[in-house]
Amino acid sequence: MIKKGVTTPQPVEEPIANFSTKIYTKDSSRQNNINITCQALNGTIVENGATFSFCNTVGPATTAKGYQKADIFDNKGQKKKGLGGGNCQISTTLYNALLAVPSLVVTERHEHSNKVPYVQAGKDAAVAYGSYDLKFRNDSGTPIKILAESDGETVSVSLIALK
Repeated sequence: MIKKGVTTPQPVEEPIANFSTKIYTKDSSRQNNINITCQALNGTIVENGATFSFCNTVGPATTAKGYQKADIFDNKGQKKKGLGGGNCQISTTLYNALLAVPSLVVTERHEHSNKVPYVQAGKDAAVAYGSYDLKFRNDSGTPIKILAESDGETVSVSLIALK
């Protein structure tokens, strides 16, 4: 039933974590991929009790979505070109924001096969659709909104509790 003149209160947004990583390469293909992935992730709401999957949320990196080939690491740690190169910087930035909130429980995370320049060793989160994912369960008692953006110099992820 809809009642005229009655407004539903909007949830109060409370920032609970934020993390940023520096972009070390200005490669236009990588920048393009970072922007597409930030847009796909930005505004995602993870309900209380739900499990978030980076790969299921962002989907596969395809040329139809505008992704381009940029540097990635293969499973032997060798640099090569692959669609969606740069996505791991966003998943890593999200992972580090998650580490600040104990009630957001990381259930799947994979390290890169080589060191990445944008975060300390052991603090990265590699993703590859169909094989490596970043997943977390929201045990916070409230929905969580993910904000992701890039200004060409940094990637920033903020986690917002919706109360």
